[in-house]
Amino acid sequence: MKLSIVVPCYNEEAVIGRFDDRIRTVLDDLAVEYELCYVDDGSTDGTLPRIRSLAQQHRDTTRYLSFSRNFGKEPAILAGLKEATGDAVIIMDADLQHPPELIEKMLDLYQLGHDQVIAKRSREGDRRLRTALTRMYYRAVNTWVDVELADGVGDFRLLSRTAVDALISLPEYNRFSKGLFSWIGFDTITFDYRNAAREAGETKWRLGSLVNYGIDGMLSFNCRPLRLAIYAGLSLAVLATLYAFWVIGAALAGGITAPGYVTLVAIIVGLGGLQMLMLGLIGEYIGRIYYESKQRPHFLVKESGGTPRTGRPAQSPPPARTASSSPQASSSQAG
Repeated sequence: MKLSIVVPCYNEEAVIGRFDDRIRTVLDDLAVEYELCYVDDGSTDGTLPRIRSLAQQHRDTTRYLSFSRNFGKEPAILAGLKEATGDAVIIMDADLQHPPELIEKMLDLYQLGHDQVIAKRSREGDRRLRTALTRMYYRAVNTWVDVELADGVGDFRLLSRTAVDALISLPEYNRFSKGLFSWIGFDTITFDYRNAAREAGETKWRLGSLVNYGIDGMLSFNCRPLRLAIYAGLSLAVLATLYAFWVIGAALAGGITAPGYVTLVAIIVGLGGLQMLMLGLIGEYIGRIYYESKQRPHFLVKESGGTPRTGRPAQSPPPARTASSSPQASSSQAG
């Protein structure tokens, strides 16, 4: 069988060489043909020259793409999946937070007949506040979205050729890979691994990026937030009616008094904020429709190199895979 490793990269000059050495050490000990597919997401440091050098050094097993600018990790993953030619594809980050030593276990589970083999990291080493907020987010989002999103499950996973072709066939511009992985389904298995620290460089996930990513997850797979307008409108109508009856009753019982200034201001501010929230939700969905209607490409490639692309195998499971279960991992439908 042939294994493809897709590695999105953005400003990973400090760690890309170390990653390449370590993953080749693992792959060379496995009885598989492999290829490394690096995707440079418009890096502004020396990442591209380092990748170009790796492709020249390992011509038979390395291929790379470089975007014309920074398009984001989601387009980088899509580009890597389109470029990969293996019977199975593993998506990994270049910062070594996804341990290459887990590839052998992924392949063992893949051979048992699973189309998705997902590595779920622990929260060890994360700040307590971030861990608590993350868990609260996943509890909240799973009550809204139409697919299940699991805490600790990210892009680090093995996908069969069938699963890869299913992902590539999804044409939407606003891509949320974590939800798409869950949406396509197929036979999925999850195993836990200990969280690893970034070995060099800086994280690209700032607070603002995490908030935007969380909003994408909330809105990408449902329209339920729009129903908030209906529920809020009905609730406010009921409260207004009850308040009107209360005012009339108070006037009949004690006479007309001066209206409450604080109550009036609170109602105006509250209703104004609620209206802005609903307009923001509607605008967000309209904006997504706007981007989808343009039908622009997800990314533009300015440079590519490495071993020539030889085409994909047919959409059929590779030989020697037998459907069974593993006592060391727990099955999961959604990942």
